Amino acid sequence: MPKARIVVVEDEPAIRRGVADALRLSGYDVTEAADGAVGLREAGAAGVDLVLLDIMLPKKDGLEVLSDLRRSNPTRPVILLTARGSEDDRVRGLKSGADDYVVKPFSAKELIARVEAILRRTMKPVPEVRLVEIGGGTIDLHRREIRWADNTRADLSETEAALLKYLVSNRERAVSREELLSRVWGIGTAGLETRAVDMHVARLRAKLKDPAGDDQPEAIVTVRAHGYMAGPALTVADEVVATTAGKR
Repeated sequence: MPKARIVVVEDEPAIRRGVADALRLSGYDVTEAADGAVGLREAGAAGVDLVLLDIMLPKKDGLEVLSDLRRSNPTRPVILLTARGSEDDRVRGLKSGADDYVVKPFSAKELIARVEAILRRTMKPVPEVRLVEIGGGTIDLHRREIRWADNTRADLSETEAALLKYLVSNRERAVSREELLSRVWGIGTAGLETRAVDMHVARLRAKLKDPAGDDQPEAIVTVRAHGYMAGPALTVADEVVATTAGKR
């Protein structure tokens, strides 16, 4: 299962590093931001599962970031991190759309417990796709191979299998290159070249062509100005419900 991706928006370097390190040690994929402007961009990126957001931030106040984020991503979980401990401040943050509120100073143990509680509520169990039918062949994602009707086989690399599994698991929608970089490669997307995704898709398409030469619908469809999605040639033949993605 892919790691849950968390964005930490905090202007105090020591606090930000401490929170990020605690999350990484707990197995999460962490992106850091030191001000509200960068924080809003990272918090609104595809594939983010939770945002830890300080209120007192340079360039853009935390509650303003929260308000803007709620317009673009109304259901994205947010935990506020702040030194403001009065009841009015807590109520204001929660009314602005925060899911939880942690007052500084807090322990890493408390913060991780809050994070896990939010992720248990918001991250749904994801069916794990095992077998996919494609024209005259079967794709075994566990074995990472394609078996064709004429008994020929093609091997998939670990990344190719993970990429195909992610597209098929999200077959009802188009998936952006940035989301694929985050979920399949497990890396943040700031400043990264997404050409790696395109090259892997090209190799996958070549391997997914029936060697018998029979015409078949597209296996992976390009969605202009967005990314890719599983095409009509791919049909899930076997999947099971895995454990909750946020569970550690």
